[in-house]
Amino acid sequence: MESLIYSLNATVPIFAVIFLSYLLRRHGFFSDGFLATADKLVFRVLLPALLFRDIAAGRITETFDARFFLFCAVSTTIYFLVIWLGAELFLKDKSMVGAFVQGSFRGSLAVLGVAFVQNIYGDAGLAPLMIVATVPLYNIYSVIVLTVRSNDRAAQEGRLKKTLTGIATNPIILGILAGLPFSLLAVDFPPMVAKTLDLLAAPATPLALISIGAGFEGRRALRKLRPTAAAAFIKLILIPAVFLPVAVWMGFRNEALVALVIMTGAPSTVTCYIMAKNMAGDHVLSSSIVVATTALSSITMTAILFILKSNGLI
Repeated sequence: MESLIYSLNATVPIFAVIFLSYLLRRHGFFSDGFLATADKLVFRVLLPALLFRDIAAGRITETFDARFFLFCAVSTTIYFLVIWLGAELFLKDKSMVGAFVQGSFRGSLAVLGVAFVQNIYGDAGLAPLMIVATVPLYNIYSVIVLTVRSNDRAAQEGRLKKTLTGIATNPIILGILAGLPFSLLAVDFPPMVAKTLDLLAAPATPLALISIGAGFEGRRALRKLRPTAAAAFIKLILIPAVFLPVAVWMGFRNEALVALVIMTGAPSTVTCYIMAKNMAGDHVLSSSIVVATTALSSITMTAILFILKSNGLI
C-alpha cells in the first residue's frame, strides 16, 4: 500500500492539474491567444529560469554522472534506430513513417520530466543532465526521419541547418548551459538574485501543466487509431520495459532511475505535432499520438513507479 500511495502522490497531482485545465478550457476559461502566450512564456523564460537556478545551485562536479549521461544518449539512439527500422518494415503507408517514428521515441522531457522529478524530490535533480543528453538528439533525429520521409520533397533544402541552429539557440538548453559556470565555480547568488530566480521558476511547472491540459484535444486521438495505438504502446510500455531493466542492472537508483523513467516512458511531446506540420509530415497522426500518450501515461507511469518503489529501487 505504501508503494501505491507513493506512486499516486507522484502522478495524480500532475495529471489532476492537466485534467482540470482541460475542463476549464471547455468552459471558456482559456483563449487560443492565452495558450500561445503561455507556451512561449514557459518555453522561453520560465523553464530556462528554473533549470538555470537548479543547475547553478547544484555542484556539477559532485553530481555529474558520465555513465548516466552516456546511457541516456546511447539508449535514445538505439530505440530511435530500431523504431525507424520497424516502421519501414511494417507500415504500408510510408507517408506515416516520419510522424510515427517521432511520436514513438520522443518524450515530453522538459515539461513533464521536470514536473515529475520536482514533485517527488523537490528539485529538478538529474532531469537537466538527462535533458542535455537527449533533447539535442531528439531534434536531430526527428529532422532526419521527417526529412527522409517528408511528403514535400521540394521543400527540404536548408531545413537541417535551420533546425541545428534552433537546437543551438534552444532556450531550455541555453538555460542549462548558462547555469554550468555558476555550478562549477560554486557561486552563491545574493539573496536578491536568488529570490528573483525563485519567483521566475515557481510558476514554470504549474503553468506548463495548465498549458498542456488546456490545449488537449481528445477527439484527435480517434483518428488513425491503429498506428496511434502502436506508437502509444511503443512509447509508454515497450521502451520502458526494455531499457529500465538495463538501467537497474547497471546500478541506477532513486533520482537517476526516476529521470530514466521520464526519458523512456513520458508521453510524446507537442513538438512532434509542430515539427511534423512544418516539415510536410503526417501531422494528424502526430497529433493523435500526442493525445493518446498523454491520456494513457497517467496509468502507465503510475504503474512503472509502483513497480520500482515496490522493489526498493526508488
